[in-house]
Amino acid sequence: MREYPSGRVDLRSDTVTQPTAAMRAVMESADVGDDVLGDDPTVQALQNRLATMLGKEAALFVPSGTMSNAVAIRTHTSPGDEIITETTSHVYQYEGGGYAALSGCSIALVPAVRGIMNPEDVSKAIRKAEGSLGHFPNGSLVCVENTANRGGGTCYPQETLDEIAKVAHENGCAAHIDGARLFNAVVATRTDPARMVRDYDSISICLSKGLGAPVGSVLVGSLEFIAKAHRWRKMFGGGMRQAGIIAAGGLFALENHVERLSEDHARARRLAEAVNAMDGFTIDLDSVETNMIYIHGDMDAQSIIDGLASQGVDVLSVGPTAVRAVVHLHITDDDIDRTIAAFAAL
Repeated sequence: MREYPSGRVDLRSDTVTQPTAAMRAVMESADVGDDVLGDDPTVQALQNRLATMLGKEAALFVPSGTMSNAVAIRTHTSPGDEIITETTSHVYQYEGGGYAALSGCSIALVPAVRGIMNPEDVSKAIRKAEGSLGHFPNGSLVCVENTANRGGGTCYPQETLDEIAKVAHENGCAAHIDGARLFNAVVATRTDPARMVRDYDSISICLSKGLGAPVGSVLVGSLEFIAKAHRWRKMFGGGMRQAGIIAAGGLFALENHVERLSEDHARARRLAEAVNAMDGFTIDLDSVETNMIYIHGDMDAQSIIDGLASQGVDVLSVGPTAVRAVVHLHITDDDIDRTIAAFAAL
């Protein structure tokens, strides 16, 4: 589906996607208003659409996934609280310490296998101030990332999601899903999105990754939760005006780019199997459930990056000898063939 001229195969991330011609046309003609005043009809339509899809009462459009998670954490917690999340989660690794700076929270890290936490480990990580003579912070929020980026794009089994939410609620914690790539998990596991998130108090959905919209994320939850989140969005500088122009891209993505995610998954799997069969490269094929591939090499990561780049293929470093390739809607079968050949030439 590559619709823009490029002589390169850009596998650095699914955030590099550009609006398709059809998406641009919808964005150009979008009905808009002042969203801070609450009268942008396209933003309202996007929020209502996602709330309905996830079986929740309300939603809030924000500029980025990082802001969506930050708003969720601030809404669920009070300064001095502790959030519980996986060791390599996006909330901990890639959001600039926002949980500490913006919400005043500490963090309890849970070890995992391929990014998937065990409910028992989550339970053990929850600390409460009560009964600790004031020594412990108050664990009040459990954050789950689905798909798990650093796990390799892995998907939580539904029973594990359900059990983690149960553990959270039984211990007086709210439960949040960082669903930056939730629809990849929905398509890969063939699970209804509302069922997947049924037991969670809030969910963040990113529109600008595999779904291919240019900007924006949506935070979903109850009416009460979203009303409080709206205030924090304002305080964090996330209020937008005629945001319907970008919300229209998100609506188009939800209507046209969800089911096609299976094509990305199939191409990622083909690439992973081919590279793993080569001498000098190792991939945990059990982790390749969606559109991501974590590739470990016998050479250093920069040498892999430079060698591929010289052949028109771009990837990202994720460790001293590891790189990540992410398949998205602009990657074709020919691009996969070209990438396989580039790895074979290293």
